[in-house]
Amino acid sequence: MDFLKILRSFEEFIVEATSWLVFLPLTMWRIVRHPLKTMEYSDREQSDSEENRYDDAISPPLMLLATLVLANVIASALHITPPHDGSDAVRVISASQQNLILFRSLVFSLAPLVMALTLLRHQGKKLSRGSLRTPFYAQCYLATPIAAVMSAGGVITQRPDMNNAIGVAVMLAGLAWFVGCETAWFRAKLSLSWRQAGLLTTWAVLRIAVYVMALFLVLALI
Repeated sequence: MDFLKILRSFEEFIVEATSWLVFLPLTMWRIVRHPLKTMEYSDREQSDSEENRYDDAISPPLMLLATLVLANVIASALHITPPHDGSDAVRVISASQQNLILFRSLVFSLAPLVMALTLLRHQGKKLSRGSLRTPFYAQCYLATPIAAVMSAGGVITQRPDMNNAIGVAVMLAGLAWFVGCETAWFRAKLSLSWRQAGLLTTWAVLRIAVYVMALFLVLALI
């Protein structure tokens, strides 16, 4: 009986793992091609049953995590090693790939969190896990391509055989795409003008940058 349960669990694992080979690139393509529609799709899926939720895609947090795992694997294959010098906290993070992936997940999750909180505040909604979940999940979809682009740009800038300017250009292009999508999202969600939505997005992006820099500063001092 236990052996049959193990076989069924293994069967479910194989089906789930192989489906990722299809749905991971498909979901990424949907995000890049139609970012706002994909975010609306995420909003609708939140009202679906847990069993059928994101049945034809990968859920937003998992999509973000999987992208960072792939980016980390590619960086390792290209012999891009994290810095091992610095504070005790930096050395702990750099000590294993698991720690590094968890840390990068935390860093890139700050963007969905700040954007979701900004939306809730301007909508006048009470902050709770339930109210935060829907916009946070949608924002995880939008954070996935920017995480991939930033990781790619970082790899390029660290490669001695490549032009650093190319890596910077890649990251700036990704940032411009992200800002444009966020502006359109705030404009649609809050019924703002393009100027108002742009200013709101710029302020949110600046806060994200400050939080990330503060996080790195704290790590450098620990």
